[in-house]
Amino acid sequence: MEELTKTIIDMATNYGGKILLALVVFIVGRIVIRSLNKAVAKGFDKTNLDPSVINILKQFVNILLYVILVISIIQILGVPMASVVAVLASCGLAIGLALQGALTNVAGGIMLLITKPFKVGDFVEASGGTGVVKESSLLYTTIVTTDNKRIVVPNGSLMNAVVTNYTAEGTRRVDIDYKITNDIDAEFVKKVLVEAEAATPGVFEDPAPFARLVGVDDDTYIFQTRAWCEAAEYWNVYFDVIENCSAALRANGIDDPEERIAIRMVKDEE
Repeated sequence: MEELTKTIIDMATNYGGKILLALVVFIVGRIVIRSLNKAVAKGFDKTNLDPSVINILKQFVNILLYVILVISIIQILGVPMASVVAVLASCGLAIGLALQGALTNVAGGIMLLITKPFKVGDFVEASGGTGVVKESSLLYTTIVTTDNKRIVVPNGSLMNAVVTNYTAEGTRRVDIDYKITNDIDAEFVKKVLVEAEAATPGVFEDPAPFARLVGVDDDTYIFQTRAWCEAAEYWNVYFDVIENCSAALRANGIDDPEERIAIRMVKDEE
């Protein structure tokens, strides 16, 4: 019992101070890291960097600061760095094998940071998700769909997927097809459609609205309209063009063949 007590006293004498100092350094270090993270965040926010880039850089700085803190604590405890490096190498290999998917996502996040196929706020389609990029981190990219669903896509799969960015070019073209009975002058139909497009709010004058006969199917003409608009206004313009063109066709007595068939069926039943 006396020998055990003596051993405990010797260990407390030899290592107690180091452990206490390491604990103090850990507590103070965490406080300092939080302050530095806030300062770094404010500094990044004042730059013109993309929000996704800023988010990844913040995470990298946070990890780096904690690595420095851990190394400092190890040195205070007097653990030989050669032994630490050997242990870290072994642990790193084991962790690397266990976390291959996560490391793939990190690599994907870094590649997305370099290649910049999209930024936060862009409307994209990738890996089965279509919506606005809400957040991009080292591991995952979060997409919010138009019906407000949150899709979290691993960066590893996203990096290997085809990404369609609907916002990147700033403008988009609205393409809509209309079926018209073939017993009416095609030039007149084109004139009605172009005027309806031009009267739609958000449609550009240059490039000018477009309407052409693009197909013939039995007793049906197929006309396609094309109108350019701001990418952010795409859906508003899309629905407005449909409403305006449909109303203009009805006002000029231009029939939809499916409506004509429906009317004939009703008359036959009567």
